[in-house]
Amino acid sequence: MTSVYSAEGKNIPCTVIEAGPCVVTQIKTAEKDSYEAVQIAYDDKSEKHTSNSLLGHFKKAGTTPKRKMAEFQGMPEVNLGDVLTVDLFSEEDWVDVTGISKGRGFQGVVKRHGFAGVGGQTHGQHNRQRKPGSLGASSYPSRVFKGKRLPGQMGGVQVKVLNLKVLKVIPENNLILVKGSIPGAKGSYLTIEK
Repeated sequence: MTSVYSAEGKNIPCTVIEAGPCVVTQIKTAEKDSYEAVQIAYDDKSEKHTSNSLLGHFKKAGTTPKRKMAEFQGMPEVNLGDVLTVDLFSEEDWVDVTGISKGRGFQGVVKRHGFAGVGGQTHGQHNRQRKPGSLGASSYPSRVFKGKRLPGQMGGVQVKVLNLKVLKVIPENNLILVKGSIPGAKGSYLTIEK
């Protein structure tokens, strides 16, 4: 993340995203695929590390192999092999950004769910400050209900952040400045929707 100053002199936190150039690799139609969508691809990849079926797929679109592909429905009219750039976006647009959140491994209830822990070391407790406390009910139902907030794997899941404002578009470098934070680590792949 970084920050920019508005015309009024206000410091606005923002994230810089490299968006494109993306190549249209397939146009799905209702007659052939039973739904309408546009498939785009991003980030060059060597032919050595690409399967033959994908090599044929990219060759049909007239482009080099790409690392990441995504589908979008309701796109404007495009043709196979067209290159999409950040010119699709303009300042003051509102976008939704989808990505994989940072993985934080196996975490306890205090970090994962914001539990307060047991509290001070009173009433004979000396080693349970960050434990969840009592879990189940009595002899009925004799189990812990599904969905109970317990320790477990945290992060590494798909997250969609809605309604982020586009502050600036820099077409010569294919960059978009978006107000606020986005999911994922530096260098991870994102999907941006208008």
